[in-house]
Amino acid sequence: MKFVISGGGTGGHIFPAIAIADALKRRIPEAEILFIGAKGRMEMERVPKAGYKIEGLWISGFTKDPSALILPLKIFNSMNKAARILRRFKPDAVIGVGGFASGPTLAAANALRIPTIIQEQNSYPGKTNRNVGKKARAICVAYNGLEQWFPKEKIHFTGNPLRGNINGNCDRREAAEYFGLNAEQPVVLLVGGSQGALGINKGISAQLEKFKESDMQLIWQTGKLYYEQAQKEIHELQLTDKVKPVVFIDRMDLAYSLADVVISRAGAMSISELALVQKPVIFVPLPTAAEDHQTKNAQQLVDAGAAIMVLNSETETKLIPTLQELVNDKVKQNEMKANIAKFARPNAADDIVEIIIKEARRQK
Repeated sequence: MKFVISGGGTGGHIFPAIAIADALKRRIPEAEILFIGAKGRMEMERVPKAGYKIEGLWISGFTKDPSALILPLKIFNSMNKAARILRRFKPDAVIGVGGFASGPTLAAANALRIPTIIQEQNSYPGKTNRNVGKKARAICVAYNGLEQWFPKEKIHFTGNPLRGNINGNCDRREAAEYFGLNAEQPVVLLVGGSQGALGINKGISAQLEKFKESDMQLIWQTGKLYYEQAQKEIHELQLTDKVKPVVFIDRMDLAYSLADVVISRAGAMSISELALVQKPVIFVPLPTAAEDHQTKNAQQLVDAGAAIMVLNSETETKLIPTLQELVNDKVKQNEMKANIAKFARPNAADDIVEIIIKEARRQK
């Protein structure tokens, strides 16, 4: 069988796409899989690293600058190229995970009467998935209440598929050695998404000296834009032995294994991962997320006693004090671990693959 997976732009779209591809290969080892992404976006680098072929479309999102004037041309060009790729590759099904490339690819697949399946990660669907969802054979979701955007009879509650290296079961001393930290002292993991999170970064920087006064250690995923600033601050405060900045964490299995507490945005994939590894978490929702859906995501876990929330606007005053309080409260940590575990869907990728194969084998 042959499958096309399309979408990307951020890790929140790319990692579930790769997880689905890996599950397809486990289920059908001889399957051929081709990705279609957006030129210049991170999927063009990440997907080949995961061992899959990818072709790029000339497509982007809507902006308010003059480049928006050529967006209709980009959409027309991308739909034509996607149609050519699909005619040549002849997939049995096309899976869309959201992102710029997903829209033209699924629209072309629907026009060619190739079965399409959507994997929607968020509680508030993006424009791409909302637009192509009407003609999709199935929509795999991770949150309840999406009937207002998708046909109810097509919705499957599967949870979000996760990267294969997501676990918290590695040896703590091995993980500490990898990051250059002390296994005997508490470790905080800050993951602001695949591109970093400016609000969280500023919140840490504002009270970074607090790490000198405590035994807390920090693995700090800064993103590209804040990495040099973080390094400068750490050296000035002589915290190089306790605070480890990285642009991007490749070994998340080691990071999660070492972390006692996590600071994170409240994107759908972050929540799914943290539920699986059962870590106490402080969420700092991205305030500019569509319909403020990250705050809604985080609030569900806060209400269940599974997380703490600090608003983006309050990071410089409340983030470190909240963190210190949680790090020192082992009882609270254990309660949060038990509660967040209830949100885990460890078999999501395999469940999605079963739906994909079923729809691909149906009479077109």
